[in-house]
Amino acid sequence: MARVALEIPKVGLVMEQARLVRWLKNPGDLVTQGEPVLELETEKSVVEIEATVSGRLVEQLVQVNGEASVGDRVAWLETDADVAAGESKSTQPSSSASAASAVMPTSSRAPPAHTNDRIRSSPIARRLAAQNGIDLSTIVGTGPRGRVQLDDVRRAIETRSSQGLGRATPPAPQPLSSMRRALARAMALSNATVPQFAVERAVDWTSVQAARATLSADLPKGAAKLSANDFLLQAIARALLSYPTLNATFRGDPNSLDATIVPASGAHIGLVVAVESGLLVPVLHDVDRLGLTELARHRSDVVDRALKGRLKQSELEGATLSLSNLGARGPDRFNAIINPPQSAILAVGRQRDCVVALNGGMHVRRMSALSLTVDHRVADGRLASEFLAYLVELLEGNEWRV
Repeated sequence: MARVALEIPKVGLVMEQARLVRWLKNPGDLVTQGEPVLELETEKSVVEIEATVSGRLVEQLVQVNGEASVGDRVAWLETDADVAAGESKSTQPSSSASAASAVMPTSSRAPPAHTNDRIRSSPIARRLAAQNGIDLSTIVGTGPRGRVQLDDVRRAIETRSSQGLGRATPPAPQPLSSMRRALARAMALSNATVPQFAVERAVDWTSVQAARATLSADLPKGAAKLSANDFLLQAIARALLSYPTLNATFRGDPNSLDATIVPASGAHIGLVVAVESGLLVPVLHDVDRLGLTELARHRSDVVDRALKGRLKQSELEGATLSLSNLGARGPDRFNAIINPPQSAILAVGRQRDCVVALNGGMHVRRMSALSLTVDHRVADGRLASEFLAYLVELLEGNEWRV
């Protein structure tokens, strides 16, 4: 019988430190090679760390919310042929096996204490409960198999407040997650080093709404639903190919002769997704090659995996422009900050009914504001305005690739 250390592998190209979000196995549990043992929050996503061998989890070396660096040992696994198969030995254990068993604390085989991390709950529900001093064991979950959802925690907070109970415990200062730290660094760097300006146009969604209703009626059962973002993404892709100056990234120091503008080979667009710990910007590659139905499926899959922290490194790189749409609950208009080395980001205000002058008359139309923030090192105001005007023209037209 032997002990094998489970170490933190290098996840992504720049990861150095990460936060342990949750243990998926407890001391005494059997694990198989390739089975997830813990969840680790890196600067860009939440990833599962898998067992490198089959055996039994003997000891956890890092607590939940603890920091770990690449190469750190986070657990000990005890392995041999019998343990890996989940079988018990009827013969007398060898002296080496006895020694290994003696090292393992007796308490590690005891049933784990009841904690919030052991209760079936969504990550955002756990975070909100922790911030408000709510014990998840006191909440009846309404999700599948009793899973505690975000709305369940909100109701518990409202109930406690209405009963005049106040907070169970004072809110403690919340340390920045790895993702939030990375976001803070990137946005501070963007504001400090990228000369940014914004141009704005209003868009009429009447044409998109009509096309969406018509095409949705013909979708096969089980197909991903078409969203406004799918039409936006396809229109952005067409506009990027028509204005290749914006379909590029800025590289290097502008004070150096080595600074370059690198054109992209296709339309690679980032989609800003709000997750529990901050923001992720998964990249949809070669959007110009996708019809709306395929784009909807791809977009739905990527967003779902972003929310679950299951993105690959390649799905976080390569965009030249990002789309930030805060949806129906968003503001009427807002400006977004460029995510370097991208050249631009499009902010989409919420759709709302507006009275507009059209063909000499007053009409009610579904409108929203589009705000395009551009890196002035890559493009100037005139080109950005033309790009945005063409984008609005595409959205208000009726030419869609299905």
